[in-house]
Amino acid sequence: MERTGIDLSRVSQQLVEARQLQLGGWLRGSKTQSSSESASFADSLTSALTGSGPTVLPGANSSSGTLPANIPFRDLIESVAAGQGVPPALIAAIIHAESNFNPNAVSPAGAKGLMQLMDGTAAGLGVTDSFDPAQNVAGGTAYITSMLERYDGDVSLALAAYNAGPGAVEEYGGIPPYAETQKYVPSVLRLFEQYRS
Repeated sequence: MERTGIDLSRVSQQLVEARQLQLGGWLRGSKTQSSSESASFADSLTSALTGSGPTVLPGANSSSGTLPANIPFRDLIESVAAGQGVPPALIAAIIHAESNFNPNAVSPAGAKGLMQLMDGTAAGLGVTDSFDPAQNVAGGTAYITSMLERYDGDVSLALAAYNAGPGAVEEYGGIPPYAETQKYVPSVLRLFEQYRS
């Protein structure tokens, strides 16, 4: 799709490739940042959108497990993320996008709690009370971790699957063309970067 001179499908694919490379390194235990990861997120995103430079988004290899002190449920998020081996910034970003840190949030579709778990998904994850922050974060983190494993550390595809379901990601061979998912993935990636800073 071409919009205002930007090929959104190309940008989406570039973001997918950049995140796959970065989180793949993080999941393999890489603790170093390359010089290509030192550019700011805004510069990298601008480059990706305009096609004027590298599309690698910096810092996904960060092993930091500390969130800013003002993040609601910070201790819970850090503890659960550490137990699952995922960046707490990713979990905080998903919670921000899904419920804005409201443990009582309910979507029009019926998704519940901090990480907006559907009843069937919650049950499959062993969550008996989606409004219990500890259960919800544990279940949602287990789910995103399974999506990261399924898509070989590709954060963009894992987020797309979290939002639209893995069947949709597989049907379209990448991020589905759904407007909500097309907005969700870059939004969570921006929040992920924000919470890692």
